[in-house]
Formats: sequence, structure tokens, C-alpha cells
Amino acid sequence: MGIIKKFRITTFKKEIHKISLKKISLSFNKRQILEDINFNVKEGEICGLLGPNGVGKSTLFNIIVGLLNPDYGKVFINQYDVTKIPIYKRAVDFGISIVPQSGGVFSELTCLQNLKAISEIVINKKNDREFKIEKMISKFELDSVKNIKSKHLSGGQRKRLCIAMSLLSDPKIILMDEPFQGLDILSTRELQETIVNLQTEDPTRSCVISDHAARDLLAISDRAIILANKKIIAEGKPSEILNDEKARSFYFGDSFNIN
Repeated sequence: MGIIKKFRITTFKKEIHKISLKKISLSFNKRQILEDINFNVKEGEICGLLGPNGVGKSTLFNIIVGLLNPDYGKVFINQYDVTKIPIYKRAVDFGISIVPQSGGVFSELTCLQNLKAISEIVINKKNDREFKIEKMISKFELDSVKNIKSKHLSGGQRKRLCIAMSLLSDPKIILMDEPFQGLDILSTRELQETIVNLQTEDPTRSCVISDHAARDLLAISDRAIILANKKIIAEGKPSEILNDEKARSFYFGDSFNIN
């Protein structure tokens, strides 16, 4: 598929942590899902979150946005403890937005109607809403389908619409849960370029992406985290985790390579 990300952020002048998870643990029905999870997401980086099915990646996203409370541990956004802060205040006050694994759009509404519905919640002034909507339609090449109901869009078009909706509030943190799921090769390539461009357009925006498409995700990540057996087993630049013994043993396998 070729190189998508021609550079990777490997050093940070101020080492600003946009997200910090400290000793996060969570159980469902006496079954432990996450145990003592600690990691940071730095300002401006694209962080890939990988791991087997059912390991807790989506659960971590739900804890970060406030849909779930951990049994133990704390969540920090911009170094501020938000563990007890509700989901809507995290979105408004801390600029968090999420692109969910499935759904994320109103299937019976057109592209334009979807964008209008969200803009009325996150943008106060009507003129600002109209300007931002037109900008998103142009940016994500949705003009030809703006009056089509979202249930009739292709997988790639629906993902682009969902990302456009998430950007209406000018978030500083974007979480994407399995954005490459169900996409063909061309749509995957287009989405990879879209994500990298988000970083280029706003160097302070942080993006955390969870997906099973390891090659597609590592191609655009500055740093990656591998979850397995309830814990983080590897963390670092893509080149580092590809050579990590635990990552290969528990997730990648010996024959995996990124090329």
C-alpha cells in the first residue's frame, strides 16, 4: 500500500500529556477486564491501540470519555483529574470527541441533516454552524452525497461523515474505535490520509485509534500500545513494538511484518 505517514513525531518539546491513565482497573461480573493500566498520550501524537478481541480496547475508550467508571484508578485530561466528571462536560470542557466502532450517524438522515443535527448542539451561532458544515462537506468530499441518507452511503463515506461530525466541535482529542473495519483497500487508504491530515492541520490535536488492522494502523501511528491479558505488554514506536518479544508472542506472531 505504500507509506502513508512520511514522518513520525518521536520527540516532544514540552512533553505535554493530553491523556493520562493511572492504575486503571475494571471488572464485569467478577471477571477482570483491565488490571493496573498506565499510559500517556502526548499532545499532537497519533497513538495506536492494538490487542486481541475482548481485551478491553473499547472499554478503555469508554473510560476515557466517561461512559464507564473504573473500579480503581484515575483518568487525567490535560493533567486534570476528570475521573468523576460526566461525559458531556469532558466533551465540552476538555474537547474530547469519539468516532464509535459502529453507528455514529443517524441512518434515516442525510449527510447534511446529520451535520446540522450535531452542529446545533456544539456550535452556538447559526452563521458559524453553516460555515463549519460547508467546510466539513468540502473537506471530506461529501458534496455529491450530502442529500443522500446515510444508510445508503458506502462504508468509506459513512466513516468520513462520522469523522466530520466529530470535528464540528473542534476537539483537541479524538478517539477512533476500529475506523478501518469493513473498508476496502481504497477506502482504507483514503481514511489513513484523512487521519494524518488531521494531525498536520492541528499539531496540538491528539488522536487515539483502536483497530485490528495492525498494518493499516501502524502505518500512521507515532506510537503504539499493545494490550493483552488485561495489561499493557508493549509500548513504543511501531518499529520498536514490532521487535518486542511479548508483542510478537501474544499478538503479532512470528511471521508478521508491516510491509
